[in-house]
Amino acid sequence: MDDFLRLSASTGRFTYGAPRAFSFGDDGRLLWFLRSTGPCDPFDSLWVLDTATGTETRLADPRELSPQPGTLPAAERRLRERIRLVAAGIGSYALSGDGRSAVFPLYGRLYRVTYEGAAESMPEEIPAAGPALDPRLNADGSRTAYVADDALHLFPGGRVSPADGARWGVAEFAAAEELGRDRGHWWSPDGETLLAARVCESALQRRHFADPAHPELPAEDFAYPEAGGPNAEVQLWVLGPDRPRVRLDWDAATYPYVSDVAWDADDTAAGEILLTVQDRLQQCVLLLSADPATGRTRELSRTTHPHWVDPLLPGTPARLADGRILTAADTTGGAARALAVDGKLLTGDGIQVRRVAGTHGDRLLIEAGQRDPAEQQVLLLDPDTGELTPLADGPGVHGVQAGAGALLLTTADADGVRRSVRTADGREFTPADLSQPLPYRVVPVLERVTEHAVPTSVVFPRGHVPGRRLPVLMDSYGGPGFQDVSAEPRRWQHRQWWADRGFAVVTVDNRGTPYVSPAFTHAMYRGFSEVTLDDQVAALHALAERHPDLDLGRVGVRGWSYGGYLSALAVLRRPDVFHAAAAGAAPTDFRHYDTAYTERYLGLPQEHPDVYERDSLIPDAPNLTRPLLLITGLADDNVHPSHTLRLSQALTDAGRPHQLLALPGVTHMTPNGTKEKLMALELEFFRRELA
Repeated sequence: MDDFLRLSASTGRFTYGAPRAFSFGDDGRLLWFLRSTGPCDPFDSLWVLDTATGTETRLADPRELSPQPGTLPAAERRLRERIRLVAAGIGSYALSGDGRSAVFPLYGRLYRVTYEGAAESMPEEIPAAGPALDPRLNADGSRTAYVADDALHLFPGGRVSPADGARWGVAEFAAAEELGRDRGHWWSPDGETLLAARVCESALQRRHFADPAHPELPAEDFAYPEAGGPNAEVQLWVLGPDRPRVRLDWDAATYPYVSDVAWDADDTAAGEILLTVQDRLQQCVLLLSADPATGRTRELSRTTHPHWVDPLLPGTPARLADGRILTAADTTGGAARALAVDGKLLTGDGIQVRRVAGTHGDRLLIEAGQRDPAEQQVLLLDPDTGELTPLADGPGVHGVQAGAGALLLTTADADGVRRSVRTADGREFTPADLSQPLPYRVVPVLERVTEHAVPTSVVFPRGHVPGRRLPVLMDSYGGPGFQDVSAEPRRWQHRQWWADRGFAVVTVDNRGTPYVSPAFTHAMYRGFSEVTLDDQVAALHALAERHPDLDLGRVGVRGWSYGGYLSALAVLRRPDVFHAAAAGAAPTDFRHYDTAYTERYLGLPQEHPDVYERDSLIPDAPNLTRPLLLITGLADDNVHPSHTLRLSQALTDAGRPHQLLALPGVTHMTPNGTKEKLMALELEFFRRELA
């Protein structure tokens, strides 16, 4: 590897030392976060910033608690894959109700620490019934709930979930991977009872993993919800050490997905439970109120869409402080993602709402796009009048987190990432960022092209001389749920490296990707391949007309996950346009991908077999005429390696030469320098094939 790739690998792609996982506590006085000690340190410690004094204090160092890194419990390792967490050391934590204490897991052991101001605080180990994960403190911090061996436990106390063969207190695969819910137990406001998910996976098929580099080890397996097949059965139960169990009652046969759960304090000590449930095709989302004493539920709101209710508006549905219901909505013709209060539109076509971050005073705090989709602003929204007040609206991508009048504002632009804490009384602090400064200041050429106004970017080599023709490297994701063309600077670092190796790097957010408009996103309904490939080709040709240095006689394409699918699709179906492809972790046949993601867009395979056949790459194998490099991690539990191996087998059966990299022990996230090593191999491949 060259110097840049070594630097990228050693700094965790320039993330080690950057603060993350922020939470406000103690009425906004404390800001908790995780951060390592510097740019080459992968082990995150737990820190707190005291805004009363402006001091940062490290409360827990994983290397002091465990000098030799331990082994993660299998359940936590898989949960980290679901939420894309690669940091070593302390991966997550949870605060007490007053925000002065925190609990966290470390290699299956549990710890608690309390911030005592100037006094030194030492973490205390919490006895656990076995390798534990996901600890949660109750309101006053007197008890901790946690999961061990698929059972829910209390300390002090003991096991509170029955031994009935189900998994208790955890999020099932579909919820954690696709629905945005990565937890499975919640304390009541009074700290006396728990709401717990009961997950029965007995009807699901098992996915198996064996490490060919270690044939002496037994294979691992886990339950997987394959498209068209059964899902896990999820129930919600109210549990307590001295009370009968109560099951929440809703039409789970019609609405099997639980995407959000929260206790809402009311005039009773136990509070009220709010849960968001969805039908299997995610065309109807209900916000329900549940009585924890009886389990009875009632409908508070219903959001429907003939295609699917887009999950990319976190913070909705929700109940406002005055009892009104806040929901996501589309403006006429799907021109904008909007907010509605009690069914009445609150925002209009001039703004694409992306997230409701909470409240600030008597107004809603939102993240939204008002200009180019590559940028994001933070605004205050009056829930009565719809009046918008900018809070952070300069160039770049702005984000926000709120807590009891305090705000954490984040700005990302070509100059890097900056964070600022604003207290309720107007003081400002900056959490220290110890990460490696970004090597490149990249200013990609951003343009909207074709009749669909598709967002695109071109990154040229630094010092490029106009008139010098360049081979093109298409580097896009292209799938639902992820935006490539963004002003966020970290995602351009590797593309600048590719450009400096002699390529014009082109990225296209085709229809189906988020944040342009609901109509733009829903264009992928009932079919991935046609819209994705048509837009990529049309955008490439439109860019070549504007930038004649793009040599369309030498076009490579690379990608990972859905981007790997796009890459293989490109050379299989449009060899007249694309001349070589590197396809990593490609879902080659969506009949073998998970239920919640696939069925949201394609429907059930039993009802739409033609859609699944059309989007499968396996029948295209005999058509391969261009160089194709297939890459898969043999420990990938998201896009199972069988996807790549099935395509490789079909290519072999058809007598079509190709290359295959099967990587033992590598997961979907390619951490610890794997991505950089693959980039070096891909560079050799493209230089050879596009020479």
